[in-house]
Amino acid sequence: MDGICTLANDYVYDQLVALLNSIEAIAGSEMPVCVYPYDNKTERIAAEIARRPNVQLYDDQDSIQHWDQYVCKIWDAHPTARDRWQKAGYEPYHRVGTHRRFCAFDGPFDRFLYMDADTLLMSPVKPIFEQLNNADWVVYDFQHKDPSHVYDLSSKKLKQVFPQERIKSEIFCSGFYASKRNVFSPEMQSWLLTKLRDGEAGILYDMAPDQTILNYMVMRSGISSYNFSLRLPAEARTGCCVTSQNFSEQDHLLYDRGNRLTYIHYIGLKSKHFARLCQGENVNFPYQDLFLHYRFLHEPEKKPVLVDVPRPQKSSPNLKKRVLRKLGLSY
Repeated sequence: MDGICTLANDYVYDQLVALLNSIEAIAGSEMPVCVYPYDNKTERIAAEIARRPNVQLYDDQDSIQHWDQYVCKIWDAHPTARDRWQKAGYEPYHRVGTHRRFCAFDGPFDRFLYMDADTLLMSPVKPIFEQLNNADWVVYDFQHKDPSHVYDLSSKKLKQVFPQERIKSEIFCSGFYASKRNVFSPEMQSWLLTKLRDGEAGILYDMAPDQTILNYMVMRSGISSYNFSLRLPAEARTGCCVTSQNFSEQDHLLYDRGNRLTYIHYIGLKSKHFARLCQGENVNFPYQDLFLHYRFLHEPEKKPVLVDVPRPQKSSPNLKKRVLRKLGLSY
């Protein structure tokens, strides 16, 4: 069975509702969806999920515990991560809940598409699942342009593990990918942990914890991968990042130079921005009207009318520039 999954808790309630509505609008109301809990703060999203017969909240505690423990073992092997997190006030681990997306490797779907809660589906998913007939891992993003948010580029060990050509062409963003259940067998997980403990953990970028581990697991295991952004003809590729200047909107869909986007990722925007927007404040981030359309798709009477002037952001770059600077990306 094919399905779509995501990761959420009550802090991303508005994003989750918008994502689920976009999946329903684009992929159909029968598309199965599984939501993995970031933590135990799920009362509000659980009530929303209960109203949707095609959506389930994952509750396999053995699976959740397994991945919680597995990633903690990985970070225990990292030479500096724990110290860095402690100095930054993150204890004992940084954003460990983000790794629960790994539960998809045990989850209810034979093949799955993972989408971050701050994404919206823009096109049918059939081409993505079809590509899983030829590869074990399928992505569509431009993270390869900025490997610094995946690996520690100052690590001397990095190029001993992965040649520069692989770093340039194989890394990906962890916000949107498709794969298969059990793609990482228990034996493969054990082997990867051994390699990390033998000194390879130091190549991991510790401030994007789930992203760096996923990239390492895919690249080190040698499973086959496919990135639409590197395989499609240049004239057919689309961006996906909220910071792109190229997108035009028509009928609540986004297009990049005439090509329909597969998804839009509101990457780098904090949950509070979405919450303020849904409460009627004109936050003025890119494609916010599109987000409001899907957030209130089934409750149009509750959709706020944005009439106030956006608040000035004193002594700081505007939101769009700040996100761009954080990501180091233009696509």
